[in-house]
Amino acid sequence: MKIGVPRELKVGEHRVGLIPTFVSSLVRQGHDVLVEENAGIGSSFSNDNYVHAGAKIIRDTGEIWGNAELIVKVKEPLQSEYSYIRPGQILFTYLHLAPNVELTDALVKSRAICIAYETVTDSHGRLPLLAPMSAIAGRMSVFVATNLLQKKFGGSGILPCGVPGVPPAKVLILGAGTVGRNALFIAHGIGADVTVFDNSPAVLNSVSEMFKGQIKTAYSTKENIEKHISDADIIIGSALVVGASTPRLVSRDMIKSMKPGSVVVDVAIDQGGCFETSHPTTHELPYYEISGVIHYCVPNMPGAYSKTATISLNNATYPFIEKLANLGCQKALETDANLRNGLNICNGVITNQAVAISQGRRATTPTSF
Repeated sequence: MKIGVPRELKVGEHRVGLIPTFVSSLVRQGHDVLVEENAGIGSSFSNDNYVHAGAKIIRDTGEIWGNAELIVKVKEPLQSEYSYIRPGQILFTYLHLAPNVELTDALVKSRAICIAYETVTDSHGRLPLLAPMSAIAGRMSVFVATNLLQKKFGGSGILPCGVPGVPPAKVLILGAGTVGRNALFIAHGIGADVTVFDNSPAVLNSVSEMFKGQIKTAYSTKENIEKHISDADIIIGSALVVGASTPRLVSRDMIKSMKPGSVVVDVAIDQGGCFETSHPTTHELPYYEISGVIHYCVPNMPGAYSKTATISLNNATYPFIEKLANLGCQKALETDANLRNGLNICNGVITNQAVAISQGRRATTPTSF
């Protein structure tokens, strides 16, 4: 199979879809790997690294898309790439379609086979291709918030860990999934005063046991969030509904009730965000202020730590890439229900129920791939 690895075009995105180690493995199995020139530079992988792995370096983006049967990316295609996508081509990447009608329409029109990392499952119903990036984003969210609390960024000037005689910052974490638990790991580790919200008593119990009762937990209701929000210095939004738009857990009025100089980090912004005041930002212009509250809403947070993120992502995605390459799309999807759960759009129809519902559309079960 011909596998294409285009250079990422999203602003501030330095990750790459395939690393040289896995390129070498695919080449040994008889596949052709086409890598766009300098696609791996942002993750510290040179063109020579790819050549030594057996890849062909291609200068022209259109040539990559035009020749590859399988396109492996990190982030969703941008408008400038829509025209490259063709019928029957396999696109394997993060898509986050629920809030993005324009991209959905473009992929439907392309009649390509679009498999989204974020809805591929494992045998336990977990999200193995989302988990590694969620872990990075969760840990990173606390570092980002800590930085933005500095006065020079408009923050309140509170040191999150506190010092003797001065209490630490109060941190609220909305959602105790992979992002939330990793944020909790860091926030608790630096000594912040942490409260975690979730709508599953079993999850809250698990979190409490994991941290030996040293952090606070609360059931996620509007009333509970309102009760805590006015005292919060940091709020990390990490709620997730698989494939669907994120529920808006924090209203504009709640934001207005927060202390000036407090910080919100919306890790859920890829799926629309869980703060009513959120809108996507970039690594170049990552934050803005509303009602005195600093908002950080970068959709591709792990891209800031591109080498760690790229290697971690590839470790998770490679078995599925190998399966698609060796079996072909039809057989791979027929025989692997977990990979099939990643199918969002196929041959001109939406195939993911959550995406369809989020956009007020109807999902169709494909008869062939």
